[in-house]
Amino acid sequence: MVVESAAGEVAFLLARVLFGGVLAFMGLNHFGSVDELAGYAEFKGLPAPRFSVVASGVVLVAGGLGIVAGVLPVVAAGALAVFLLVSAVVMHDFWAVPEEDAQDEMTGFLKNVALAGGALTLLAVGGQEWPYAVGIALF
Repeated sequence: MVVESAAGEVAFLLARVLFGGVLAFMGLNHFGSVDELAGYAEFKGLPAPRFSVVASGVVLVAGGLGIVAGVLPVVAAGALAVFLLVSAVVMHDFWAVPEEDAQDEMTGFLKNVALAGGALTLLAVGGQEWPYAVGIALF
């Protein structure tokens, strides 16, 4: 078991709801802003920018909800970690933008890296029993 007290179980659930819920919400925003985000993705040089926006929205929603519910937690956390690290480097290349854009891109980069750290933490405990979880897992 990930935690050994009732308070720890509740805290772990709350952490999952906050972490996964925010990521799922971000994914929903991808679906509501496909054209705007596809333009940005195209500007950043991504191939198939519309597809990339929709696919990233699916990863964020499915991964976030997987974390919240405790469904396939290793898959959910692993997919989120990979997505967040790749998008940090590809989409938030603060080192390669004009100085007036560098701060915003650095903030996006650091946000994605920090969220990837959270996903990696959940990945590390993904094979254990999670309290208040649906409990569907591959590993």
